[in-house]
Amino acid sequence: MPQLVDHLADLTALRDRDSLDSALVSTLYELLHLPNIAIHRLVGPVNNERWLSCAQMQNGQALRPAHLAWQELDELPLACAFAQRQQVLQSNQPVIADHHAGVSVFPLASPSAANGVLELCSTEPLSHETTRLVSGVLRLYQNFQNLLDYGERDALTELLNRKTFDGAFLKATTAKLDGPTPSADDRRHTQDSSSNWLAMIDIDHFKRVNDNFGHLIGDEVLLLLSRLMRNTFRFHDQLYRFGGEEFVVLMHCTQAGQAGAALERLRSITEQHSFPQVGRITISIGFTEIRQGDSPSGAFERADKAVYYAKEHGRNQVCGHEALVALGQLAAEELNIGDIEIF
Repeated sequence: MPQLVDHLADLTALRDRDSLDSALVSTLYELLHLPNIAIHRLVGPVNNERWLSCAQMQNGQALRPAHLAWQELDELPLACAFAQRQQVLQSNQPVIADHHAGVSVFPLASPSAANGVLELCSTEPLSHETTRLVSGVLRLYQNFQNLLDYGERDALTELLNRKTFDGAFLKATTAKLDGPTPSADDRRHTQDSSSNWLAMIDIDHFKRVNDNFGHLIGDEVLLLLSRLMRNTFRFHDQLYRFGGEEFVVLMHCTQAGQAGAALERLRSITEQHSFPQVGRITISIGFTEIRQGDSPSGAFERADKAVYYAKEHGRNQVCGHEALVALGQLAAEELNIGDIEIF
């Protein structure tokens, strides 16, 4: 019992969701000593759902999955290839192996994160006591996830909120350095120049919506836009509401054209969507590449300048800061490194 209490105390001390998954798997391994324990989550659009391995312990060794931002959706196994996992998510009930060796699967349902499963591979059937222990640990884990959601999610849209951004920004800027080195014949080797991009999204003339239709309708517009964002961006793009009508996207792309195309897709979808009572709305978007050693404030300043340019030049458009600088539409900002000024 003291060992269990210590593990649960360590588990609930974490605030990073990726670390929380790894800690759950590690805790269950220390308690059960099973040969293979893993968490898999369902990602991707409804017609192309895939399984993403988020944490795994195999024969006492933690297997470190490739960082989420470096996973390509088409490289992941299809959801339909794992009938048992699908059954568990649909019923929200565990499936326990009832023969000498097998895989027991427990649901990890979440209102805000990707739904997933916990898989336990055992050389003998799980006992009733073991099943109860796993179910109890999972209840605690999911209750703690709900508490994290309460503190990290915007109450209206359920997108991430402002206070979670700095940690994600730091993780994004270091993900490539920490990620696995691809082999020479890996097709992702061609994406060594991949980078992260920060986009700011602002609803055009949103004050008119609130003034003409009231704040309840304005809130509905914000909620519907957040849903359009979820349906438009990829599973590993991080979506934020910073307050009011301002939204932020942190994305991983190969080049500026790819980032711009994703943002243009959202702009076009939004323009064509019919919002109840309000009708059509448009959005202005500014984005910038996150540089090595960048700070959140520096990246925000560049993206904000691009948004301002979009609004000053007709709204309803996507503008990249680096492209505007290259065209001479914006001045290159001054960079201060120590006592040396670089222009």
